[in-house]
Amino acid sequence: MAFWRRIWGGEEQSGLAACTALDIGTEFVKALVFEIDESGTGTVRGVGRKRQGLAHMQSGTVTDINAVVDNCSVALQEAEEMAGFRPTQVVIGIAGELVKGFTTTHTQVRKRADSAITDSELQKLIDGVQREALREAERAITWETGLPQVDVRLVHAAVTAAQIDGYPVTNPVGFQGRNVKISVFNAFAPLVHLGALQSVAQQLELELLEIVAEPYAVARVLASEQVQQSGALFIDVGGGTTDVALVRHGGIEGTRMFALGGRAFTKSIADRLDLPFPRAEEIKLDYARGVLKEQRDDVARIVADDSAIWAAGVELVLDELAEGDLLPGRVYLCGGGSHLPEIESTLLGEPFWKRLPFSRPPEVVVMGPGLVDRIKDGTKLLVDQQDVTPLGLAYQAIELQTNEDPLDVALRRVLRAMKM
Repeated sequence: MAFWRRIWGGEEQSGLAACTALDIGTEFVKALVFEIDESGTGTVRGVGRKRQGLAHMQSGTVTDINAVVDNCSVALQEAEEMAGFRPTQVVIGIAGELVKGFTTTHTQVRKRADSAITDSELQKLIDGVQREALREAERAITWETGLPQVDVRLVHAAVTAAQIDGYPVTNPVGFQGRNVKISVFNAFAPLVHLGALQSVAQQLELELLEIVAEPYAVARVLASEQVQQSGALFIDVGGGTTDVALVRHGGIEGTRMFALGGRAFTKSIADRLDLPFPRAEEIKLDYARGVLKEQRDDVARIVADDSAIWAAGVELVLDELAEGDLLPGRVYLCGGGSHLPEIESTLLGEPFWKRLPFSRPPEVVVMGPGLVDRIKDGTKLLVDQQDVTPLGLAYQAIELQTNEDPLDVALRRVLRAMKM
């Protein structure tokens, strides 16, 4: 319950906790101010948005810290004025091609199966998982950047599963057994990207509770039994990136991002129709809403061509995440870019899913705020799939104060010792 004491602050009189979720997207900064009651349910009290300049962000990463801080200030002020209060703490999302999320599983064969597992033994096992995960992330990011050495930092981590001799447990301490298996999801990013977001929070004079990989946040907001049992794919089409998360076997197995989102579609329309970028953005939005009359056929052809390229990127990512196993048969789609009708129809098309390890044509579900668990919208302004990501970040703040799982407690001790 220490987290409760940390975020009560000025809201202590009302008996509610308060926090801010900040989604710093390529196209927009989105801010949510919300309260958390004692039952662990969040209620959004304020919403703010501010469009980013073309040079402020690139492919989901900050390229101009001062400009992004100014944009965040505008969005935050709008949300805070609507809510009537200003939280002092914030959860921020991180995106970008070099943000790597994956689950690492480590199995320890114990010499004495009849002895009870201790806290120190559990922490030693988790420490082994984390060091293996860090080495894997460093190899992947170093290979993709082509640089001899990249300073890679942990964004966040969570234990997703634990088993003793094949038997699932929520707390291995005190159990006997020969084979102990621990699975931990980790998200890593280069220090330059992580540090930029830390600087943004500092300049906004907000205490940074956590930076969360956005595909992880989106994949966590659905607590339905179907997702837990059958798994699902989550695809968030943002302005500069598309974020993909794979949930399988009851936990998040991995997340990937690639630098193709709604801004690429706008650029194609601008280039092929010889239009200024702002006008091309207006045309794209009108087309997505179904109200475009002039040049509709031309725009439809451009969007269809780009959707095929986008689908090829999704295919590469899913093939990497699948690792030869079958993919779940349900796809959840969100993000502002998913308003384009060709995005959904491309995923449903046989040329797409036939090339991937699906057992049958996937079912595509467009996510809306109504599907998000444990958060209510007190503003009535969160209406479609572009609002799911900031709600996912808010959900993570709630998870922080309600999750006292012994495995996560042990994980936090390991992370403090490693100083990651």
